[in-house]
Amino acid sequence: MSVITTPHLNFRGTATAALEFYQSVFGGQLVLVTNEQAFSTERPEEAQQLKYGQIIGDSGFQIMAYDVPASVPYDQGEKSLFVSVRSDSVEEITVLWNALAVGSTVLSDLAPSAFSPAYGMLKDAFGVVWVLDVAVDYTAA
Repeated sequence: MSVITTPHLNFRGTATAALEFYQSVFGGQLVLVTNEQAFSTERPEEAQQLKYGQIIGDSGFQIMAYDVPASVPYDQGEKSLFVSVRSDSVEEITVLWNALAVGSTVLSDLAPSAFSPAYGMLKDAFGVVWVLDVAVDYTAA
């Protein structure tokens, strides 16, 4: 048996747009199921909002998302989580960074750091904070 951890992002009406954007950055198969398709529409204006969505990429990238119904309290918070994307290649991280940075606010430029050949942090147009870096081996202290 194996275990896979997949970030599941919550939105209020923008989950489809967010997943479509992430697919444009990372590629992969996009699955979108609306409230109407899942027979779980609470309010007519939420029929086309996302009940379930995911991207599964050949690279191993996975992410899920949905739209929190208006009947449920929701506060995204400030930096409530970071989605970390790691690679062993500066080139790959740079390509992903450049695509993900479109429409985003850069919190820390992608650059060499004390712990990685390339590290950067940004907040995308959907309010999600992303950390991209090149993974290196660390020795336990």
